[in-house]
Amino acid sequence: MYESLLVATDGSDDATAATAHGIGLASDLGAELYGVAVVESRTEYDNAIVDPDERERNLRGAAEDSLAAFGERARAADITAETAVRSGVPHEEILAAADRWEVDAIVVGARGSSEFKRALLGSTVDAVVRFADRPVLVVDGEGEGDVDENENEDENDAADSVGIDGT
Repeated sequence: MYESLLVATDGSDDATAATAHGIGLASDLGAELYGVAVVESRTEYDNAIVDPDERERNLRGAAEDSLAAFGERARAADITAETAVRSGVPHEEILAAADRWEVDAIVVGARGSSEFKRALLGSTVDAVVRFADRPVLVVDGEGEGDVDENENEDENDAADSVGIDGT
């Protein structure tokens, strides 16, 4: 089915659930696993009071922490994963990573780490789903708590992921 998977992470609860789901799939399928975290480019909405270099350092540190946690979970499941921190527009960088690694599917959390993004399906996820040329698995981690990637999942449990086809 899938020989390679890309998991996009930002450290949010949903991204953590997506990590567990992606690692579980990679383990079950014997698939190659990749992880990406994106440091979002400065936007016109950024607060001019915040030092852009400090903001970049903080965001890069958070992205590196997210990927370190991803790598630890993958190693715990006996999976080797290649990871990268990218800078830019999140959905564009996620799609570029999928192209670069030629993955068969992308796994993302339903919502990002910001308060606003937690209220709705994340705008990054929406753009990934709309523009991806391969399957995108959207994982909703709300109410999931700690997810054990080694646990066998019930095939009939539709609450773990939401399929979106972009139409």
